[in-house]
Amino acid sequence: MNLRIIVFFIIGLVIFLLDIGLNSQEDSKDIYISDQELTSLLSAWQSQVGRPPSDEEIVNIINNLVQEEILYREALLLGLDQEDRIIKRRLAQKITFLKQETIPTEPSESELQEFFEINKSNYFMPATYSFTHHYFSKESNAKERANLAFNALAENGIEPTGDPFFLGKNFYQNTAAEIDRNFGPSFLSALTAIDLNQWSGPHSSAFGEHLVYFKNTSAGFLPAWEKVKGAVTQDYLTQAQDDAIKNYLKEIKSEYRVIINPNYQF
Repeated sequence: MNLRIIVFFIIGLVIFLLDIGLNSQEDSKDIYISDQELTSLLSAWQSQVGRPPSDEEIVNIINNLVQEEILYREALLLGLDQEDRIIKRRLAQKITFLKQETIPTEPSESELQEFFEINKSNYFMPATYSFTHHYFSKESNAKERANLAFNALAENGIEPTGDPFFLGKNFYQNTAAEIDRNFGPSFLSALTAIDLNQWSGPHSSAFGEHLVYFKNTSAGFLPAWEKVKGAVTQDYLTQAQDDAIKNYLKEIKSEYRVIINPNYQF
């Protein structure tokens, strides 16, 4: 027999056997449950319930696993995994997790210090303000009532009787951002300009008028490295995970071509 024919015959036989092997694996009706998979399922069950499963519960866990695997394979045979947005999103999440796990889990001290120096503003503790107030609703002659109440307080020491305020009367160590969010910028501007330990007002907010007793303020500061190292480490790892995904996408994006129907109106 011609040597060339023999070589082609051998190559064809190898391809045929490979095709049978691959197809038989895809069409196999065998469901193999490894010790590792079963141990993981039982551990997850114990973590959720708080005790080891009984023999009957183990049987149910295995039956559920087998049922899930059968339904999964049948769904694949029917092509139900195609063009399914939920499945696509889940697979995208899974490869994201895999890529994120490739980053080092223990950054060096110098890497953390460098990250901290670049992102110091994220760890700065802002100034805080503590005060109490009496509120007068703008729905009921707020300015006039607030002025009368302030004069009675200043001249005769009569405690003002204002309206209920939905956030309460006393505010302790609120930041400027919190005060601005709760009262509005005009109130914040007035608060930061008045003296400590005395009543003042009326001061306008988005809701009405206020008589304010400014109790205390603390200056903003940058905490010591030892106090924020844990937070810096977590932020470093989070950014490293995000960077891992960005770099991975950057590497492979050039292999893809995006085509959008030109008739689509944005």
